[in-house]
Amino acid sequence: MHGPTPPAPLPTDRLQFAMPPRHESVEDERRHRKERLAGALRIFGRLGFEDGVSGHITARDPEYSDCFWVNPFGLPFKHVTVSDLVMVNADGQVVEGRYHVNQAAFTVHAQVHAARPDVVAVAHCHSVHGRALAALGDLLDPITQESCAFYEDHSLYDAYSGVTVDAGEGRRIAAALGTHKALVLRNHGLLTVGDSVDAAAWWFVSMERSSQVQLTARAAGRPVLIDHRQAVATREQLGGDLVAWINYQPLWQDISRSEPDLLS
Repeated sequence: MHGPTPPAPLPTDRLQFAMPPRHESVEDERRHRKERLAGALRIFGRLGFEDGVSGHITARDPEYSDCFWVNPFGLPFKHVTVSDLVMVNADGQVVEGRYHVNQAAFTVHAQVHAARPDVVAVAHCHSVHGRALAALGDLLDPITQESCAFYEDHSLYDAYSGVTVDAGEGRRIAAALGTHKALVLRNHGLLTVGDSVDAAAWWFVSMERSSQVQLTARAAGRPVLIDHRQAVATREQLGGDLVAWINYQPLWQDISRSEPDLLS
C-alpha cells in the first residue's frame, strides 16, 4: 500500500537567493556602499576587531573614483551610522563629513586603492589572532576549507617600520599585496580587499578566524596540510569575491535587522 503522493518540488525561480544588487543611479550605489560600510564597521566592533583608534574600512566612491568613504577618527565602530561616514580624497583630505580621519591608517588604504582600481573596499584592523599570526611572520596554511580560500592568494609584507605615515611605505605595502585578496603585515596585522564592502569585510572575518584556527591547531599539535591540488580546487570554488559576498549576507542581515539605526 502506497502513502500519499508527496508535494511536487517548487520551481527554483520561486525560491529566494540574494545576489549583489544592481543600481539604477550613482546616488543609489553610493548609499548602498555607505550602508554596507557602516554595517561592516559595527560587525567588526561586535567581533572585537577594534583596538583604540586603530583600524579602518574604506569604500571607493562610485562616482569619484579617487575619493573614499571611511570611518571617522575616534568614533567607536559599534556606534557608526551612515551619516557619520567621512569622504576623503586620495591625499586624505576630508571633502565631505564632520570628523577627522586617521591619516596614518588612510595612507596605506590610499596606496592600495591607487594600485588596485578593481578594488572597491579595503579592510585593516588590529585583530588579536591576526596580530598573533603577523608576529610570527607566517602565512595561512591550507589546513581547513576556509583557509584554502586564501591559498596562494595572500602574501606577507615582511617588514615593520612603526606607524605608517608616508606614501612610500603605503606603496611598498600595496606592491606586496599585488593581485592578491589579502596581506599579512608582519608584526602588525591583516589587510583584505574586495570588489565590494561585503567581500572585503568577509575576507577579513574569515582570515581572522583562520588565523585563530591555525594558531590553536599548532598549539595542540602538528596540523595536517591539505595537498596542493585539493587546496587549489577549494580556492577555485570558495575564493572568489562573489562567494565572499554571499557568505557575508547572514552577518549583514543580522546587524541591519538588530541595529537599524546604523542606516540613519
